[in-house]
Amino acid sequence: MDKLTYKDKLCVHLCTLFGLGYTPLLGGTLASIVAVVVFLLVKVRIYFLVFTAVSIALSLLLTARAEEIFREKDCKKIIIDDFSGMLLALSFTPYDIRYVVCAFILFRIFDAFKIPPIDRIERLNGAAGVVGDDLMAGFYSLLALQIVRLFV
Repeated sequence: MDKLTYKDKLCVHLCTLFGLGYTPLLGGTLASIVAVVVFLLVKVRIYFLVFTAVSIALSLLLTARAEEIFREKDCKKIIIDDFSGMLLALSFTPYDIRYVVCAFILFRIFDAFKIPPIDRIERLNGAAGVVGDDLMAGFYSLLALQIVRLFV
């Protein structure tokens, strides 16, 4: 990895969330926590939704190249996918700590247990597999939270 181009270095920085992915344990959880912090800091919903869309687009565009650079399928250092999935889970969550904590827990559960079709999506090659399972976990979390909000 010493002779990376500027574009490849930028890809690695973004996909590891500026080095956070090098943490030996719980990289995905740390990425999810960073997403929660971003959510709590960006109070204007439209700005948050644009940021989320950009993050998802970058995830889909960059993760396949990052896998090539790291020479590892679904490399644990690549955590932009967890970050983007958590952002999706928070997309229409109220700025209320109870809902935020619930969204975080739901996302981590769905991401860990790979409830169908998440398990099948994860097996896809490239960005579709790396990012797709986290986006589906984020969607499941978002959906579950919105259903809970209907009855609370």
